[in-house]
Amino acid sequence: RSHPDVHKFSVETVQWYPHDTGMFTSSSFDKTLKIWDTNTLQPADIFHFEGTVYSHHMSPVATKHCLIAVGTKSPKVQLCDLKSGSSSHILQGHRQEVLAVSWSPRHEYILATGSADGRVKLWDVRRASGCLSTLDQHNGEKSKASSEAGNKKYNCRSEGWEMCYTSAAIPVLSMACGFFCAEDSCFNFLRKGLKFAISCGCNPEFAFVPYGSTIAVYTVFTGELITMLRGHYSTVNCCVFQPHFQ
Repeated sequence: RSHPDVHKFSVETVQWYPHDTGMFTSSSFDKTLKIWDTNTLQPADIFHFEGTVYSHHMSPVATKHCLIAVGTKSPKVQLCDLKSGSSSHILQGHRQEVLAVSWSPRHEYILATGSADGRVKLWDVRRASGCLSTLDQHNGEKSKASSEAGNKKYNCRSEGWEMCYTSAAIPVLSMACGFFCAEDSCFNFLRKGLKFAISCGCNPEFAFVPYGSTIAVYTVFTGELITMLRGHYSTVNCCVFQPHFQ
């Protein structure tokens, strides 16, 4: 807290530069994204935004661009270029704030984003129109049932969103207030994001989701609850899956 370059509010996302341990990034509710020099522990660059920053991500496979995707309180997806030090361009299509962003682990120009509008969008950042497809849990239906479900599910707005990819590079978006949880429960009582994990090399694939002091294990494509992992004495905030040992 005494560091002169500390974030003013809570830090939501941190990530190492995928190709060099000399740099890492952090984004915060103070509306900034900071690029840190590991050797000096000082910001090499700072990006400022008009709204709260919920998430950011750099591509782990990119070789032809240095773009950082940023999700903020704005419905526009911001792309920041490390080479130029500026926001290179904007992806428009969401109707509410962008809560989760994640580059494809296989294709360096493909980006997945999740929004409070209840939709996941896939983008090719090389295209002028950008959006390749939109994933909607209710297939765009405006029925009373889906409307009620949507209202119930999205009451918690920004809390608990995170994007993961399956081993087949299929994006999975979890909102901790309902995507994988039971109809009548809401287990994200903290107003913080919960980081879940997807298995690798399993059939079927599993999602490991923090659930209070336990970890709920679901099948990804059916949403079936398999088991609850118990052992922590307080709230679980993050899960990471070890792909080499399952």
